[in-house]
Amino acid sequence: MAEIRPYCGTDEAQLLEVWNQSMTHDRMTPDVFRVKVLLDPNFQAANLPVAVEDGRVVGFVLALTRQVPLFLQGLEPEKSWITAFGVHPAYQRRGIGRELFNHIISRFKNDSRTSLEIAPYVPNYFAPGVDTEAYAGTVQFLQEVFGFTVIESPISMGVNLTNFQIPPELVALQRKREQEDDLWIRPVTAADLPDLMPFIAKYFGWDWYRHIQEYLVEYFGDSSSQICVLVARLKGEVVGFCPQRRERFGPFGVHPEARNLGIGRILLFNCLAEMSARRIYYSYFMWTGEDAARLYTQAGFKRQRSFAILRKEL
Repeated sequence: MAEIRPYCGTDEAQLLEVWNQSMTHDRMTPDVFRVKVLLDPNFQAANLPVAVEDGRVVGFVLALTRQVPLFLQGLEPEKSWITAFGVHPAYQRRGIGRELFNHIISRFKNDSRTSLEIAPYVPNYFAPGVDTEAYAGTVQFLQEVFGFTVIESPISMGVNLTNFQIPPELVALQRKREQEDDLWIRPVTAADLPDLMPFIAKYFGWDWYRHIQEYLVEYFGDSSSQICVLVARLKGEVVGFCPQRRERFGPFGVHPEARNLGIGRILLFNCLAEMSARRIYYSYFMWTGEDAARLYTQAGFKRQRSFAILRKEL
């Protein structure tokens, strides 16, 4: 039987070998591991149990609970998350994964957590959930052995932006909205921030606020050539936003009461056209639902991966 113990600093190389051998479609580098795992303020070594056999790390589960509040969402004391897990292929089918999961589930139950989710932890998730194709059988294993249920099925998409063009009918629609509805779409300026940031927090939540804030800190710093943030104003009021950082697109949104005017489609195509003009020839995002995917498909996005977000009541 493997020894289950908390992660320690000298485990890094062996843990990353297990990660990259088992999570083949979500590989990890030392730099990203240190920034997004070890330097995450919610990281606790005890919540990264490793399985040790034959004198080496052969399995792990990366789990998190909030040690610091996430904006107004607070500490969310009832919640816990798993963002990565794996067992080295040479040690699979020995019950090691089961031991690791039982260990962390027991730990969180004793900590009075009432739910455990895979993997929508913010700010540092690595994939929206379990890739249902790359890790075939994992969802079934989690459901049958531990009682997880699938609560959402996100998809990731990407598009080739070589010679990207805005359709003429969309150009005409934008001009019509500008003339008839006083719609203006342009890159963000400092003057937009007092209206834009409360708008995002109110209608799209604190995680999106955090995400866009990261973009804007970099944008107004020294990376405006790598970032585009478009703002839509209708009769002077902010009604939408659309960000991009290097190849990554979104998240973007439109005021609920302004979603029947084509503003989202105008924002999307204008942002992609700006990316193509700056010689960014590929764009992607990690997470959307089937309904929104129909809009992205109009701009040429294609499905890349499908995921399952899972939850277990503790």
